[in-house]
Amino acid sequence: MITSKRLIVGVLALSCAAFPALAQTATAPTGGMGSSSDMGMKMADTATVKLKFVTVKPADVMSSKLVGATVYNNKKETVGEIEDLVIEHGKIVTGVIVSVGGFLGLGESYVVLDPSTMAVGDKGGKWATYVDTDKDTLKNAPTFKYSKHKM
Repeated sequence: MITSKRLIVGVLALSCAAFPALAQTATAPTGGMGSSSDMGMKMADTATVKLKFVTVKPADVMSSKLVGATVYNNKKETVGEIEDLVIEHGKIVTGVIVSVGGFLGLGESYVVLDPSTMAVGDKGGKWATYVDTDKDTLKNAPTFKYSKHKM
């Protein structure tokens, strides 16, 4: 599990996906760094772009802090937990996989939420996420078949 968390952190760092509020989109860098089509990871077995480094800003959120974070609704009820992030074409976070329902891992299902519908905040020194929904809506949402196993 630690390896998959590090992979997600690496993917986000390389993809330059702006994630402070889970609602922003990545923008093309300025100053000759390339066009937006150059951003993001490529699907290949060799690297074809010169290595670049990124500066992490204080408002940026690391995926390692989000995976495992509790999802609350506006009534401050626990409605799920973040399991993973969906990164489209290695460039931008397009979905947040959330486990809902169940008890102690039994009977839970997974839904994929649009990051722009979520807010991130601090709850007692830990990151928490908030959605405008209730438990029943999430339990009845389209499910995502998700396996935590590696390829």
